Amino acid sequence: MPENATRSDVLVVGAGFAGLYAIYKLRKDGHNVLALEAGDGVGGVWYWNCYPGARCDIESLQYSYTFDPELVKEWDWTERYAQQPEILSYARHVARRHDLERHIRFNTRVSSARFDAGANEWHVVTVQDELFACRYLVMATGCLSEGQVPDLPGLHDFKGPIYHTGAWPRGKVDLNGKRVAIIGTGSSGIQTISTVAKEDVQLTVFQRTPNFSVPMRNRPMTQDVLSDWRAKHQAHVRDLYASKSGQLFDINAVPAAEMTAEQRKAALEERWAFGGPSFTRTFTDLLTDETANSYAADFARDKIREIVKDPQTAADLCPTDHPLGTKRICVDLEYFQTYNRPNVKLVNLRREPLERIAENAVVTTAGSYPADVLILATGYDAVTGALLKIDIRGLGGDSLHDAWQEGPRTYLGLMSAGFPNLFMITGPGSPSIAVNVILAIEQHVDWVARCLRDLKACGATRIEAEKTAQDKWVEAVREEADKTLFPKANSFYVGANIPGKPRVFLLYLGGLAAYGEICTRVRDNGYRGFVIENVAARKEAAAAS
Repeated sequence: MPENATRSDVLVVGAGFAGLYAIYKLRKDGHNVLALEAGDGVGGVWYWNCYPGARCDIESLQYSYTFDPELVKEWDWTERYAQQPEILSYARHVARRHDLERHIRFNTRVSSARFDAGANEWHVVTVQDELFACRYLVMATGCLSEGQVPDLPGLHDFKGPIYHTGAWPRGKVDLNGKRVAIIGTGSSGIQTISTVAKEDVQLTVFQRTPNFSVPMRNRPMTQDVLSDWRAKHQAHVRDLYASKSGQLFDINAVPAAEMTAEQRKAALEERWAFGGPSFTRTFTDLLTDETANSYAADFARDKIREIVKDPQTAADLCPTDHPLGTKRICVDLEYFQTYNRPNVKLVNLRREPLERIAENAVVTTAGSYPADVLILATGYDAVTGALLKIDIRGLGGDSLHDAWQEGPRTYLGLMSAGFPNLFMITGPGSPSIAVNVILAIEQHVDWVARCLRDLKACGATRIEAEKTAQDKWVEAVREEADKTLFPKANSFYVGANIPGKPRVFLLYLGGLAAYGEICTRVRDNGYRGFVIENVAARKEAAAAS
C-alpha cells in the first residue's frame, strides 16, 4: 500500500441514498468504512437536483428506507409526493440518526480508481490528488447524477446565467422580470416549467420531443394515512419487495383485449383521476402489447387536447413517436395547463430546429427568441455516466470505459468481469431506476454485505464476475427488454440522449421480486458465476511450489 494513502476496508463512492445505506450496513458488520462525496452534504441526486419544482414521482411513504422501523415511526412526510427539500431533509435525518457523516469525506470528487493485483486492493485518487486504498470498492455514484449538457452551437456566447437542472445553484435564483428560455421537456423540464411559469417571467419552452405526462394528484399527508402505514409497515415492506415495481398500487390483471371499449375508458379515467405512475398499469399488457398501449396513449393525447386551449400547441405537445410509458412516465402538477398562461410560449424544435445560442437569444430556423436566462433541462447520462466519468482500471490496467465500449457488461448489475472487489449499487443490468430505487438500493447493499461476510467466513479476499456468467446475464437483460415495448423508444434507458453512447438497454425489466430471487439463488449456490479466492493462500502455494 502506498505510504501516503488513507486506508479503509471498504471505500464507498457517493453519499446519496445508496452511499448512506452502504455506510450504515457495512459499518454495522464491523468493517472500517469510509465514503467520498463530491458535494458538501449528503443526499446525492436530491442534493444536486434543487431546481424549481423538483419532486419525487414515487409516493413518499414508499420512497423511504425500510431497514429501520424507528425511521418510519419518527419521520412525518407532509405530502403524498415529497418535494426535494423534504427528501433532502430526510436524508440528513437518516445520516444524523445513525451517525454516518463522520465516515464521509465531503467536497471530495474521485477522479480515478486502479486495482493493484499484487496488493489485492484498490487505489483511489481524487481531483485534489488525495490517495485512498481499500480492499473493497463500492460505487454508490447514482443513476441520474451525471448531467448532460448538450453541445449547442454558441452556448458559450450566451451573456446571461445558464442553469442545468441537475446542478442548480444552492441559493435563491431570482427569475422575476426575466425572459427565461428552457430547453427540454423531460421530467425535470416538466417540473421546472410548471413552477417557473407561475413567476413574473416570460417563459419560452423549447421542445424537441413531447412527453407523456399524467397528473400527480398530490395532496397533503394526513395523520390517518401515516398511522395506517405505520401500523401495517411490516406487511407493506414484505409486499413492496414481492412486487415487480417496488411500489404498492393495484395492477389490473386483465389485458386490454378482454375488456370492452367502455371498460377500457372507465379504467383509464379511474387511473387518470387517481394520479401517479400507476397509469401505466391500467392494463396488464399495457407495456407489452402495442394495441393495448395505443388505447392508453390515445386517451392521454385526448386529455392534452382537452386541457390545452390552442389547437396547434396541443398538437405539438402530443407524443407520437414512442409508446406510452417506454420513456420514464412523467407525473405533473398541471403541466399542460401551463400552456394556457399568457406568459408561456412553446417552440417546437422539430418544426423549427435550433440553430444556435446567441448572446441574449435562442435562434431557430424560424427566428430569434430573446432570453435573459437559459435553463438546460437536458437530462442525464443515465446509469453508466457517473461510473464512466471516473477512470476505473482493473486487472492488467484495463479500463472500464474500454470494457464497456459496446455497452455496459455486468453480472447481475453488481460486478464486471476483470474488476475484482468492485461492487456497483444499482448498476447497469439490474432493476435500478426501472423500479423504486430505494428498495433496489437496499437489496443491492444487503447482498454486498452478505457477500463480504461470506468471503470472510471462508477466508477469501477476492471476488470477481466470471465472463461466461456475465455474457449470459447481458443476454438475459436484453431478452427481458425485448419482451416489452421499451426498446421502441429513444430514451435514456438505451442511452439515446447521449451522442455516441452505445444503444443497449441498460436495465433489467424482469422486476424487483424476480431479480431478488435470482440474486439469492446465486448466493445460495456458492456465488455461482463468480470466482472467489484467497489471494494470500494462492501466493503462498505458488511460492512453496
